[in-house]
Amino acid sequence: MDGIKSCLIVFSLCLAAQQPLFSQTRSDDKQFYHTVEHGQTVYSIALMYDVSEEDIYRLNPSSRLYVKTGEKLKIPQKEVGALSEDRKDEMYVYHTIQQGETLYGVSKRYRIPAEDISDANPGLTFQSFAAGKTIRIPAAKIQSEPTTVTRTVVRKVEYTIKKKETLYGICRQFNITSDQLLRYNPELKAGLKAGMLIVIPVETEESVTIAPEQEEFDLDAVMTSRNEIRKTNVARIALLLPFQVNNSQHAGRFLEYYEGFLLAVDSMRSSGMAVELSVHDIGDTGQKLRTTLENDALRKSNLLIGGVTNEQIEQIGEFALKNGIKYVVPSYSKCDRLTSGNASIFQVNTPYQYLFSYATARACALFSDCNIILLNTHDRDEKTLFVNTFKADMRERNIAFRELSFSAASFANDLAAMLVTTRPNIIVPVSSSIDALRKIKAPLRTLADSKPEYRLTLFGYPEWQMYTDFLEDFFVLNTHIYTSFYANNLSREVQRFNAKYSYWYKKNMVSNYPRYAMLGFDTGVFFISAIHKYGVNFEGNIQNLSYPSIQTGFHFERVNNWGGFINTNLYIVRFNRDFTITRSE
Repeated sequence: MDGIKSCLIVFSLCLAAQQPLFSQTRSDDKQFYHTVEHGQTVYSIALMYDVSEEDIYRLNPSSRLYVKTGEKLKIPQKEVGALSEDRKDEMYVYHTIQQGETLYGVSKRYRIPAEDISDANPGLTFQSFAAGKTIRIPAAKIQSEPTTVTRTVVRKVEYTIKKKETLYGICRQFNITSDQLLRYNPELKAGLKAGMLIVIPVETEESVTIAPEQEEFDLDAVMTSRNEIRKTNVARIALLLPFQVNNSQHAGRFLEYYEGFLLAVDSMRSSGMAVELSVHDIGDTGQKLRTTLENDALRKSNLLIGGVTNEQIEQIGEFALKNGIKYVVPSYSKCDRLTSGNASIFQVNTPYQYLFSYATARACALFSDCNIILLNTHDRDEKTLFVNTFKADMRERNIAFRELSFSAASFANDLAAMLVTTRPNIIVPVSSSIDALRKIKAPLRTLADSKPEYRLTLFGYPEWQMYTDFLEDFFVLNTHIYTSFYANNLSREVQRFNAKYSYWYKKNMVSNYPRYAMLGFDTGVFFISAIHKYGVNFEGNIQNLSYPSIQTGFHFERVNNWGGFINTNLYIVRFNRDFTITRSE
């Protein structure tokens, strides 16, 4: 009977080992929570978890109107069982970290090795493994499956001594030594008596299924190893840019980008940094890029930079991920899905929703004690998303604001009625167009000159950099603009760059915003410095890299624990009344 019980126990253990992954998950695991961070929208969150916006709206009805930073959203968990076996290696479920939880505990709960969880979340650090954060769990075990081993087990069997039995005879009968028998029955040293109840140690072999165990120390090593600097003697960089395309203006911008990047390489080499640069024309078709990516030499690169169209960016991103190469997207991209799921990507041009979120947060901090007036001039280029985000942020912070609709006949009087003398007055047009500025600049200047006690300040948009005819007005109106790029032509660094560019290429830069030659230079200096200082795995230390840019600043943040980086740098450029310009991060 004991043997039958033992077999049943072993059989049950084997069955448990074969149960599908996540079979022990609770009913509340059909959803998890996401904490909204700066710049995130329902659209970007849906892309992050590969669900639809309607899925999120269904579980969070108020999110149709607005989601605020710090808000917790319910996200539906994907059904792993519905996937075919050949797709489960592409599938993840998501886990919201609880207070006091450890990576070791999560690995035990899901029966997934901690190394596999860490590999699925390249951004996982002690800081990002925090309560409320989300990590993804592979839907299929990658390694360290449970193993079945045969163990020798000592079982104790009770035995009653019969008449005339001896110690020697009992040992022969059960194939044990006298020392073993005496160890379990020390009373036998006084002699054997018929009827005595003794214990016989019997060795048997049993099969046992063992799940792999990991030490807490090993888990610490998994996460800390990410920041170990892997130095390289040479920074190997490949530029993938469109030179021969139908759009000559398009090609001209990226030719200037290349020229600026060459100036960066020259500057870095002069500082003692070795750089190997290869340049590839990818045109404007996917086929030409596919041919380029077949070049074996590209796989030896430390860094890829380029791609313009969404198709090109997706192709390069997949190539970079497959080959373990860092990839920099230099221009604006709508490949949010790619960035949110590809840990190799660095997006230089800040996505609009992130830019607006950081800009409104800065504006709230700067103007919380001011009289803020949102001015609708009824022009094109209305910044609806920015204005709605700004309003929501001000309401969240209990900052009062007023709204004014422009009327040419009564604007000066209407505005004057809203102004106060007890604190500065901030005028924020809801349109970034040059027509909006033309309508309001004369009345605003008149008020600024005749009523200095109003302390007027104009707050506006990146596009205003292009409106050079309004420069004097900007100074008089103490204008502030938010932007992710700005080159002060009055600064020594910009003047020095302009002179060097003209000397090298015998021409002046095209008046684009941003200036692509400066964008190429800033990007080149920043990433070559990152490789030189922090090695090929510089991403773990990239936030520690300080670079005084001439035009484009860099502050990269991961979009999640498993995705790539976006540049969240924001400048507030101020045109001071003393005709100086300050740029603050």
